[in-house]
Amino acid sequence: MKFVTAILRPHKLDDVREALSEVGVSGITVTEVKGFGRQKGHTELYRGAEYQIDFLPKIKLEVAIVASKLDLVIEAISNVASSGKVGDGKIFVSNLEKVIRIRTGEMDQDAL
Repeated sequence: MKFVTAILRPHKLDDVREALSEVGVSGITVTEVKGFGRQKGHTELYRGAEYQIDFLPKIKLEVAIVASKLDLVIEAISNVASSGKVGDGKIFVSNLEKVIRIRTGEMDQDAL
């Protein structure tokens, strides 16, 4: 089992969700986050004053999957989220040791 975490541009979320649905991902968790990488923020002008915006709004998407779907999930996220510009985001993959569905007590792949 694998745990995939992706940091994306907010406007790409619906497209990524649809792409994941097409490859058979049945559930995702989405969190609104802020951060920066190579973009390093930007400056904005508001009422004549200049402000430095260090942290940019991003979406953190988390998916628990069976290992056999890993390549499909990475490809789906990469293809849809990529614009070819700095700030498209990153995908992190971790091993998932144990999963338990609280309601039924199902474990591991049965719980996914």
